[in-house]
Amino acid sequence: MLMSRRRFCHQSLVALSITPVLKKSALAQALRSTGLKDLYKDDFLIGTAVSNRTLQEEDRAMLDLIAREFNAVTAENCMKWGQIHPEAERWEWELPDRLVRFATGRNMYILGHTLVWHSQTARDLFRAASGTGVITRDDLLRKMEDHIRTLVGRYKGRIAAWDVVNEAVDEDKGWRRSRWFEILGPEFLEKAFHWAHEVDPKAQLLYNDYNMHNPGKAKFVAEFVRDFKKRGVPIHGVGMQGHVGLDYPDIREFEASVLLFAEAGVTVHITELDVDVLPQRGASGTAEISTRVEYSTELNPWSDGLPTEMQDRLARRYEELFRLFLKHRNLIDRVTTWGTSDDESWKNNFPVPGRTNHPLLFDRKKQPKPAYRAVAALKTPS
Repeated sequence: MLMSRRRFCHQSLVALSITPVLKKSALAQALRSTGLKDLYKDDFLIGTAVSNRTLQEEDRAMLDLIAREFNAVTAENCMKWGQIHPEAERWEWELPDRLVRFATGRNMYILGHTLVWHSQTARDLFRAASGTGVITRDDLLRKMEDHIRTLVGRYKGRIAAWDVVNEAVDEDKGWRRSRWFEILGPEFLEKAFHWAHEVDPKAQLLYNDYNMHNPGKAKFVAEFVRDFKKRGVPIHGVGMQGHVGLDYPDIREFEASVLLFAEAGVTVHITELDVDVLPQRGASGTAEISTRVEYSTELNPWSDGLPTEMQDRLARRYEELFRLFLKHRNLIDRVTTWGTSDDESWKNNFPVPGRTNHPLLFDRKKQPKPAYRAVAALKTPS
């Protein structure tokens, strides 16, 4: 059964100042039989991305942790085109089916990620039927329609929302010149939303992207969202990925984008939240998956664990972000971290292969970090 999108009364916060975190013992007592999903039940959904490893191994410890703490799940990788539909006549349903069974059995909100993206595609997606040359426009449209109708149709009534199109905007440059755009133009977005809606009219349909705090990028997205809605394209929400750092972006920029998307007439989802604690070099602050930065020891200073000072900085940053989310709880439907524990985070190897990162709320032993306690303390009576 789909969980309906919830609206809540807006209670404005006076400031984004950092409040003291509850003592660990007091917080542990308060959370003895609850999790973040229960603390934030009147505000927005609390979600996490579920990895292929967790699903393949049926990792009971991880699945129990997810069930306790979260009421929304996202398929981190198993529903991406290259994994679920690697060849024209081949579909890999095992892991997506496991995720859907797990979540529906616990009445969790499920986000399907993602129907159309320029990365992690099938190797033959943009090839002509003959195997040589570039695919024609009509053939690519047929492939996209078949993929969307098959995937959305299989989970109709069970998956509550879809990231219909992922990362189709290129910072301040407008539309990303992906193969989708080169062959189909921006029409591919409209087609994708219409086809998904035709198959499951009750599903919430989102556009999802990174660096949505960027004013130029946010303005471009808000403009096409308004245009889509004006012309009847069924878009319901914008996903702000939330791959941020300890000191970027400025919280005011992030807030401005939340307000901009809400003004465009859609709900906001924080879809892939994590906080990079490691030093940056060059373009390493981006979430563009093709980015690579050469490894160096200075970029990997905490391979044996995060020191107390950095744990405290991470906790303060998460508290600052969740204060913002609470301030705009009437505009935000869901906050999802991109992974549950640090050992499974994609940030360990992105964009610098071989690094050890610590961006999430649970450590490598699946224990709550000070950042978790800071987020929980915002909703726990002192």
